[in-house]
This record gives sequence, C-alpha cells and structure tokens, in this order.
Amino acid sequence: MVDHKIQKMSFDEYGANYKVKMKISMDLGWIDRVVFSVDLGNETKSFQLNFVESDEYYSYFETTVYLNTRAVYYYYFSYFANNIFHYYKRINKTENQSVTLEECWKLSVNFEVPDWAQGGIMYHIFVDRFKRGSENPPEPMKNRIIHEDWDDNKVSVEANPDGIWNNDFYGGDLKGIEKELPYIKSLGTDILYLSPIVRSQSNHRYDTANYMEIDPYVGNDEDLKSLCDACHRRGIKVVLDAVFNHTGNDSIYFNEFGNYDTLGAFQSPESEYYEFYQKYWIDGKLHFSYWWGKENLPVCDDKSKKWQDYIFGENGVISHWFDLGIDGLRLDVADELTDEFIEGIRREAKAKKEDAFILGEVWKNPMRMNRGYILSGKGMDSVMNYQIVDAIIRYYKYSDTKKLEDKINEIMIEYPRDTIYSLMNFTSTHDISRLIEIFGCHAAFNEMGEWAWDLNDQSPAWIKKHNITQHQYKTGKKIMKSYLYALMFMPGNFSIFYGDEVGSRGIGNLKNRVPFPWKKRDKDLLYFYKKLLQIRKNNKFLRKARLRIVEITDEHFIFERYDAKEGMLIAVNRSHHESHLSLPMEYLDAEVLAKRKKCSKEKLSPYGAIILKRK
Repeated sequence: MVDHKIQKMSFDEYGANYKVKMKISMDLGWIDRVVFSVDLGNETKSFQLNFVESDEYYSYFETTVYLNTRAVYYYYFSYFANNIFHYYKRINKTENQSVTLEECWKLSVNFEVPDWAQGGIMYHIFVDRFKRGSENPPEPMKNRIIHEDWDDNKVSVEANPDGIWNNDFYGGDLKGIEKELPYIKSLGTDILYLSPIVRSQSNHRYDTANYMEIDPYVGNDEDLKSLCDACHRRGIKVVLDAVFNHTGNDSIYFNEFGNYDTLGAFQSPESEYYEFYQKYWIDGKLHFSYWWGKENLPVCDDKSKKWQDYIFGENGVISHWFDLGIDGLRLDVADELTDEFIEGIRREAKAKKEDAFILGEVWKNPMRMNRGYILSGKGMDSVMNYQIVDAIIRYYKYSDTKKLEDKINEIMIEYPRDTIYSLMNFTSTHDISRLIEIFGCHAAFNEMGEWAWDLNDQSPAWIKKHNITQHQYKTGKKIMKSYLYALMFMPGNFSIFYGDEVGSRGIGNLKNRVPFPWKKRDKDLLYFYKKLLQIRKNNKFLRKARLRIVEITDEHFIFERYDAKEGMLIAVNRSHHESHLSLPMEYLDAEVLAKRKKCSKEKLSPYGAIILKRK
C-alpha cells in the first residue's frame, strides 16, 4: 500500500510552503529515491523526499516545497522498491514510461473560488427586457425609441434609417427586477447576473457612455443598492456585467459627436481620456482601434496606467460598484483583456469583498490558451461554459458522441476543481438563439458551423421574417426537456437566461432579446423547470459532486454525480425511439427522483430521461 498527504504550512500572495508526506508499505521491499513531481505544462519540477522513519508496516518520507500561486498544479510520485522503478499516480492508465494529466492529482495554490459561487442556480437578466418597475419612467432621450406596448415583441434586428442599431428600448429597470424577486427566488436562484446597467448608447449597454452613472432608463445608484440589499436578504448574490475592453464612441470618454460637456479622446489629444484608448500608426497618422472594426466601439488600452487607475484604482469604477452592493463581476470578452488588467480587477474586487467572484466570457478552453488569466491563480475564478453547452447540444442535434465525451473529459482533467464547480452552464444567452429555437428549428442551424447555434442565414432580412411555428415549438420543447436533464445536473452553476423557463422565443443574437412574456408564460414548461430545480436544490451534495461518464451511445447518455457518501445517476435519450438501459449494479434498487413519461430503469421513452438516487 502507498499513500500520501500534502499539508499547507504557510503562504503569502506569491505562493505557499507545503509539507509533502508519503508512506510506502514495507511489503514492497527496500524503498529508495522517493520523488514528488509537479507538471507545469512546459516543464516538470521534481523534489526528492527524505526518509523519516520506519515501523513494522511502512517507511515514511517527507519534504517541504514552495509552490508559486497557481490555479492548478498536476502532480505524481515515483520511487524505487528493490531497485525496481514505480510510479504512484491517481490512476494508472499508461505504461511506466509516461504520465498523462488524467493520471495526476491536482493541487491549487492560493486559488479558491468563493463557496457561494459553486454549484448554484443563476438567473441571467437582459435588463431592458425583463420588467418595468419605476412609477415615474425617465424622459425620452436622444436617439432612443421607446416601445409603448411591452408585449408588441417587435425587437429590432436592423439599423433604422439613421444607421443606428439597438436603440429600441422596452424600459426594463432595476425596480422591476426587485419587484419580481419572489418569482426569481421561486426558481431556487442563488446568483442574479445582470447585463450591463451603466449609461450606454444602446439597449444592450455593451457600449458604455459613463461607468460611474447608472443608465437613466435602468434607475440610479440607490436603485442598485436597494436591489442588492433585497437580494441579500433572500440569500441571492449579485453579479454585474463589466465591459472594460471597449467603450461606446458616444461617451464622456470618446465623445465623437460632442453630446457630452467633456473633451473626448476623439476630439483632441489634450483630452484627459486620450490615454484610455488603443491606437496604431498608418501612413504617419495615429488611428484609434475599434473592436472587430465596429467604429462605435473604440478599444481601450488596458496597458495604460491612467485607464487602469480609472477602472481598478482607488475610488475607481470597481470600487464604486462594490460599494453599491454587488458581489461579483462577469468580464465581457475577457480573453481580449491582458492578464495584468484582469489581475488588477481581481485585486480590487477582493479588496472590496474578500469573497468576490470573477467570471469571464471565454468561449474556448481557457487552460489551453497560453494565458495566465485563470492558470496564474491571480485572475478570473471561472468562465462561461460554452464548451460543454455546445457539446451537449451537438449530441442532441447531430449525435456527436465523441465531442461530448472529449469535452467532459477535457474539463474534468484540465480545469481547477473550484473552476469546474463554478462554470456557467447556460440555457441561452444574449449572444445565441433561444434554446427552444435551437431544438425546434433544426434546418435553420448549420451543422458544420463552429458552434451548434450557428445559423445557416445570418442576414437581418431572414432573421426579421423568421417565426417559429407551433409545431416547431412543440418539437423544440420536447427535445429541450430531455436536454435539460443533462445540462442542469452538470458540475457548475446552472444558468437560466430570463424567459427560457417560460418558453421565450427568438433566433439570432438580436431577436432573442425579447421582452419577458409576463402575460403569456408556458406554465407547463415553468412547472417542469421548477421540478428539476427543486431536485437539484434538495441534493446539496451536487454542488461539489464529482462526475463520471457511465455510457454515451448514439441513443442515450448516462452519467453519475457522486461524492464519498451519495450518488445520483442521470440518463437521457436523445433519439425519437426507445432506448434500453443497462444500469450499474448500485442503481438497480435506486430511488426514482424524476422521469419523463414512460421511462423506467430498463428503458427510456423517445426523448425521455430519468434521475436515480442510490440508497
């Protein structure tokens, strides 16, 4: 028998000292050259353990190592017993000549995600489209169109005659959200994630005009503070969307159109905001950089000391937001921010709230991007889980078993433990089509696209005329219910995009931003969501339970969530015909927590699903 223990002895912000202990059975013979090895990706560091003592059964070895702050280290041991070389790893799958990451143990140094941000239920609100709550709505503003009828559902998908996009507002605000907190809490919500709320040019507010001012259509500082207080009384944390990669061109900082009293960067190099923006030289002239070439979104220079101080310096933007009561940030296009900038955000957020949570919009595997924004342990805590959402959708739509298995294994092996349990597993977002459209309107989506939600036709004209039929809606709902059994019980935070739980429709990343259908909710779908959400809430071990793939076939996907004491098995059928099951022995007499239609422990009905809890 071989065993080990790693104990933190002391630490500072740069790293920690660990006592590494190992005991090896005397039955193996004479033990020599015991080594602790740490895989750093591009190199391996090894530390020899010293012999301490022996007793009748074991030889004991230990050493002290200093490891720099880092989100995840992979480690294993090796030793000689009677001059024969041995590896000691978490699992043994390869020959003695090599070690894979899958076989290693993982260790995080000075990297812990707040407990409240792991394994919870998140509700994501696109603020303008959720609920009007203010008794005295603001006066109409320049270049803004107001929908008088909340239910007219005519979301703009193309520019108006003046060439302005996204300038139609429904007037959803912070007071409206606060009034609906009983409804939000009824879903089991632990985390409320709000789209940007500061003054901006557009209804989506990803083109900031003033970071220090709540948009008048949303409310004011007191409204945000009131909402945060009300959430906290209900055990709900508040995460705010933070857009620091770019601002709007119609802002106090850039002021291209002269709509503000400030001297903007666009107007003069003498502007106090000139150093905020990224620039480049062409033909002897200095030009501003624009995000993806969109000239309404000048890119900020996150290497600029002035810009850094404005965002995360003393009395900066982050300090101001946290003073109003928020608990965390979702960083827009986080992979386009430098590691230094993200680390600065983290330092200030943690200084304001020790348990602040930093979530990033990163579409690819962040551990493979040669960046430090998670790996360093000094940046973000977690990311939006596009990887797993795409893989499960592809499995349901195209029977892509390989991608599903590969992505689950990739995440379980490569991500830090706390990051896995704080991933954002979303039903939809403001950037993709509504979930019910993805499953109901099969022909509208490109099977060969990079993402499962890529459209065959992305032109505004086609999107504008597209409407889901009642037949497509019923089909999408049937498939979606099975899919939700899988997604909802994945490790991480299950995130509902406002309205998905009541059947909101919308294709593309503009038409999906429909107003919440308060007068026309799909009550059957809402009941379905609440039933599954309650199972998730009642089984608290799921917050940090491990995941094991039991079986993936063209017809069904079976996986287990478990810890040392409890276990739950989820089986889903992605096909339109019955699928027969062969369950692990420990689940043959398990309790059925939920099932669809005529599902049983022996078979799943078409698009069926079942949840079993072992006794």
